[in-house]
Amino acid sequence: MLSILIPVYNFDVRKLIHQLHQQGVLLTIPFEILCVEDASDRVYIDLNQSIQALPNVHYRVLPNNFGRSKIRNYLASLAQYPYLLFMDCDSMPVEPTYLSNYVEHLHPNRLLYGGRCYQPQAPQDAILYFHWYYGIHREQSSAKTRQKNAYQSFMTNNFLIPKSIFESIRFDETLTQYGHEDTLFGLELRDRKIPIRHLDNPLEHIGLELNFVFLKKSELAVQNLHTLHSKYSVEKEIRLLRFFIQTKRLYLHNLIIVIYFLSKNLITKNLFSHHPQLLLFDFYKLGYLIHWTKKHSKHSR
Repeated sequence: MLSILIPVYNFDVRKLIHQLHQQGVLLTIPFEILCVEDASDRVYIDLNQSIQALPNVHYRVLPNNFGRSKIRNYLASLAQYPYLLFMDCDSMPVEPTYLSNYVEHLHPNRLLYGGRCYQPQAPQDAILYFHWYYGIHREQSSAKTRQKNAYQSFMTNNFLIPKSIFESIRFDETLTQYGHEDTLFGLELRDRKIPIRHLDNPLEHIGLELNFVFLKKSELAVQNLHTLHSKYSVEKEIRLLRFFIQTKRLYLHNLIIVIYFLSKNLITKNLFSHHPQLLLFDFYKLGYLIHWTKKHSKHSR
């Protein structure tokens, strides 16, 4: 009854799949694990292909990159069971009862979200510190806290959904790059009045990005946010967009652009230090959004 769906991109998933398989054989229901390499480098394919020797594990390699939304839709189309558990490949279950915790709460008319956590100890390598710090302070939270804003707290790293519900929504494949596909999916759930139950059943995020990579991905997410802003009414749900609109109404965009470019290097230096200020990161993203919007509007004329 449970299809575990894992899109894989340039990550060694052998330990994750073996642990999930060990938990799966203890379940009282049928299960399968579907892994699809989204045009990963050859070195990772050579490592990961051994998992297909495990019973109930299915492994495929895509020659062309689908992207975060399309590959999730593709995995769902391959699934044979009525419940879909989506997981990020750079994760590990915290509890040996991770799968059974989900099975205990299966319901045909609601989505389950287990959460995300990080190692409590800071990484020894300073070049990984910013991603860890951000995750601890912005992404890691209890089920009780997340349930207060159930749809805004939803992320795609670790959720279980009835296949019938997923097929009625699916991910927007026009969002081809990193960021905010979970925002749009969560809003679709809200608009369709599909309940989300938040659980304390987290996956630990083990794939910390290098500081400059995490910052670059954050910029890509802001670009996706610009796309959402132009196509959908999502301003009320996303704080960055609310600030963007408020500062535009106050005619502050030109001033913020100037400050952004004057302070960009200093802000980056702070973010990559051992004392990053997340308010500075918020300003960085606001400045980048204003800059990207102006640049995009000029090119579209």
